[in-house]
Amino acid sequence: MSIYKKNDQGIQVFVTGGTFDKDYNYITGELYFSDTHLPGMFRRGRSTLLTNVKTLMMIDSLEMTDVDREIILLNCKRAMADHILITHGTDKIVQTAKFLANAEIEGKTIVLTGAMIPYAFGNSSDGFFNLGSAIAFAQCKPPGVYISMNGRCFDWNNVRKNKKTGFFEELDSDTDYL
Repeated sequence: MSIYKKNDQGIQVFVTGGTFDKDYNYITGELYFSDTHLPGMFRRGRSTLLTNVKTLMMIDSLEMTDVDREIILLNCKRAMADHILITHGTDKIVQTAKFLANAEIEGKTIVLTGAMIPYAFGNSSDGFFNLGSAIAFAQCKPPGVYISMNGRCFDWNNVRKNKKTGFFEELDSDTDYL
């Protein structure tokens, strides 16, 4: 017996890198990319959701260019699924969300998420929580582009990363969180 509905396209997941997927070299102390942690995270989380994980790139968002964003955009447009999740570095996640929103992709819900602490760090990472939240928002929100961080979902044009607190917030927010 299948747990999937007939013709269910599930969620297309695009991996772009970012702190989310960085690993730690215990000898040198450096962070580096090897492979995405997402398939293992879905298994560990006992997800029964139909997902298709595709790695587009493994880069730090500080190094992301508009050429990289074009690759993300092209893949979003070509995706069969109407619900898309993108893992992304948090430093430039807002710029990529704006880029995608300005392309006016119709009929698709696109949610970008990331992590402040690599998933490879275990329980101290926010990656698992952010992934679960983003997957839920990707299924529930109407078509559009969103950023999901810290258990919240923001419209692409009303969010910023607060560099003092390390949290994402609405543009007009004065919240300190801690």
